[in-house]
Amino acid sequence: MKNIAVIGAGTMGNGIAHTFAQFGYKTHLIDISEKSLEKGMGTISKNLDRMVAKEKISEEDKKDTLNNITTYTQLSEGVKGVDLVVEAATENVELKLSIFKQLDEMCSKDTVLASNTSSISITKIASVVSNPERVIGMHFMNPVPVMKLVEIIRGYNTSDEITNAIMELSRKLKKEPVEVNDYPGFVANRILMPMINESIETLYNGVAGVQEIDTVMKLGMAHPMGPLQLADFIGLDVCLSILEVMYNGFKNPKYAPCPLLVNMVQAGKLGVKSGEGFYDYSESRKAEKVSGQFSS
Repeated sequence: MKNIAVIGAGTMGNGIAHTFAQFGYKTHLIDISEKSLEKGMGTISKNLDRMVAKEKISEEDKKDTLNNITTYTQLSEGVKGVDLVVEAATENVELKLSIFKQLDEMCSKDTVLASNTSSISITKIASVVSNPERVIGMHFMNPVPVMKLVEIIRGYNTSDEITNAIMELSRKLKKEPVEVNDYPGFVANRILMPMINESIETLYNGVAGVQEIDTVMKLGMAHPMGPLQLADFIGLDVCLSILEVMYNGFKNPKYAPCPLLVNMVQAGKLGVKSGEGFYDYSESRKAEKVSGQFSS
């Protein structure tokens, strides 16, 4: 596999494109919004600048990485001639089914079709494709260029050949692939999301405040980031979507989203992406922090 297409220029999509391009793959980054593509490329450039500053890569490496990425707003153009498509669109079942129906028509029958979904059934996604054995899950972790894990999810019909090829490709990206079977939430989110949801329930019930809950988990359980801060980082809307997928898939009340999470998403408090979640990420708050560093 030499030519890769990534669908979606958001947080996960631009991170996936960055990673493939950094390892020498010709990468097509596709999004219907030119503005999203510009923002995504800007994020990639900034992340590469950080790597240069830390002397992890050279300026020449940065230039080569950016040169390996071509942007497209037309799906048909972006997937032309590629060996692998990685879909990283919004975590919405109907949207993903629509994209894979189009990919089935637009791509060669030999093109591997992967989804970066964090919870939606690969088997269901593959059901709209004429040869479902070539459909697989590649669940990267955020931030993609840094995090080593890739959950490789086998759908009911995913072939051994495709699974082995994607496992090997992940290793070439200096990742650690872990093969899992296709059940709601897979492994990572089946374990993580109930913990995040229970943390929100703990806050909702008035047991402790945001910082107190996160401090207990960081200092007591050696978590690098508290669950409420992590939820902000993931996106509260994404957390809600994953919990709903698991709740509907297992019909088990332990996966039911906390009412506080539902209300926060409805109010538009989505975490880092919206500027406010359990913590305040607004520009005014950043300014307060900066000014506080210079005051005694």
